Amino acid sequence: MPSPSSLFSAFASITASIMFFQSMLNQILPKQVYDYLISILQNLFKAHARTLTFVFNENNEFGFPNEVYDAAGVYLDAIRGPNNKRLNVSKTPDEKGLIFRLESEETVTDLYEGIQLHWTFVCLKREENSFRNSNISDSSSSEKRSYELSFHNQHESKVSNSYIPFLLDRAKAISDEKRVLKMHTLSNSSYDGINWQSVNLHHPATFETVAMDQNKKDDIINDLNRFVKRKEFYKKVGRAWKRGYLLYGPPGTGKSSLVAAMANYLKFDIYDLQLASIKRDSELRRLLLATGNRSILVIEDIDCSIDLPERLRGDEEEKSDHQNDKDSALTLSGLLNFIDGLWSSCGDERIIIITTNHKERLDPTLLRPGRMDMHIYMGYCTFEALKQLASNYLEISGDHHLYGEIQSLLGETEVSPAQVAEEFLKYENADSALEEFVKFLKKRKMESGECE
Repeated sequence: MPSPSSLFSAFASITASIMFFQSMLNQILPKQVYDYLISILQNLFKAHARTLTFVFNENNEFGFPNEVYDAAGVYLDAIRGPNNKRLNVSKTPDEKGLIFRLESEETVTDLYEGIQLHWTFVCLKREENSFRNSNISDSSSSEKRSYELSFHNQHESKVSNSYIPFLLDRAKAISDEKRVLKMHTLSNSSYDGINWQSVNLHHPATFETVAMDQNKKDDIINDLNRFVKRKEFYKKVGRAWKRGYLLYGPPGTGKSSLVAAMANYLKFDIYDLQLASIKRDSELRRLLLATGNRSILVIEDIDCSIDLPERLRGDEEEKSDHQNDKDSALTLSGLLNFIDGLWSSCGDERIIIITTNHKERLDPTLLRPGRMDMHIYMGYCTFEALKQLASNYLEISGDHHLYGEIQSLLGETEVSPAQVAEEFLKYENADSALEEFVKFLKKRKMESGECE
């Protein structure tokens, strides 16, 4: 039997020979050929192990982003562990925090319903000729990036039909939590005409802070929840996946705050459509087609933003409309066609909100179900809404000895939530603020009586 020293010498000789041949191959063979041979050996081992690998490239052959690739990056960042030693860290102005991604050849193991799955991030340099002929024009196009998912081939059906949909849903939920909402407004460019321009939306309004009766809040929240969960239902009944809300009532009653609360609740971007900036139906159609899914399109104060031809009004106004038609081709029918016509199907999970101070001035065709599905009256401040405002501005969580008198005065005086908030902002002390607010209500009551 060979001695331990002779076995060690033989092992060292074999190791040195392997390293020598590997070094020779690196020097003799071009890198592409060397990588190709290595990939063949890896595939042979994988075939022997009955392993199947799905490859998710960053872009498809036409240069469009691969949804599964993007979802994998988000999902793997959430499940990576201490075994991952190299991470790519970045941050953009639009992101709330740091973005972590795996570096090339880093692997993450996942377990799904008893199936072991191995993810590997692969980043390869493109060949120069391939790069020149590529249709992809982004700054990273010199690299070919992909995620490889390896698993036992007997689980192919479950991975395709169950795990990947789970991955997409989970990544969407994670992204929604980190998403920075956008407010899109119209910007006029001398080169491209009028287009959307976006800024970050940091409006703090939520359903917890909006001054509104709780029953009305609950009705709105339930309607929104029902809407976002019924994609298949809308498809089954042949309707576009959209929902229309009309917010109407006096100025200062919280219509804009409610829009912001809805956006924050759903994690939807807002598109603020100013009709006065649009001249033609074709321009309106182009702008509306450029809005994204999971968004809220808002048309504020529609009754005074622009005189739309075809509105039902008096004889004198109809005469002025005739002249308006010559100067502007933006029509009510053009707007209605996108809200409820064939163009309404160009997009999913859309909410359309129209606000007005005078519901009676709007054309009845704009208000029917299917266009404005839910009409929400935003009225003067109620006692329940006042308590919410007192909690927001004065940090009063319970009862107050002046609440009884305030409740009685609110029943006899019309005051908007905006007016209440303005009064509360004048004082830092809660007791002083409510005492002065009682005086404010009594003065309003007296002025109202004198006007009568």
